[in-house]
Amino acid sequence: QMQLVESGGGLVQAGGSLRLSCAASGRTFSSSAMGWFRQAPGKEREFVAAITQSGAGTDYADSVKGRFTISRDNAKNTVYLQMSSLKPEDTAVYYCAARSRYYSTSTTSKAYDYWGQGTQVTVSL
Repeated sequence: QMQLVESGGGLVQAGGSLRLSCAASGRTFSSSAMGWFRQAPGKEREFVAAITQSGAGTDYADSVKGRFTISRDNAKNTVYLQMSSLKPEDTAVYYCAARSRYYSTSTTSKAYDYWGQGTQVTVSL
């Protein structure tokens, strides 16, 4: 069992930066690939970024590549999403997800079996 708690969301102007954190409880964090997804009002949940269990491998959606960076600290059971050059279209609820018992990443939400409650990110003009 794993519980995930996101933090760091908020309101920021376009061009600004935010860092999201996701704190995990449970013993399986260091053996789990982790991902970030987002869902804007009226839209499907979409993949943002993912990282392998070791942190050596990452994957990004084309829409955030070069602007967002995913990282993890297995000693702190925490995964991060550094977001820069934010745009109004980045406005969404951001969710942290764990792919327990799998080291590799996935861009598909169904591949993840634990989810956080989400944190709101709002980017204004």
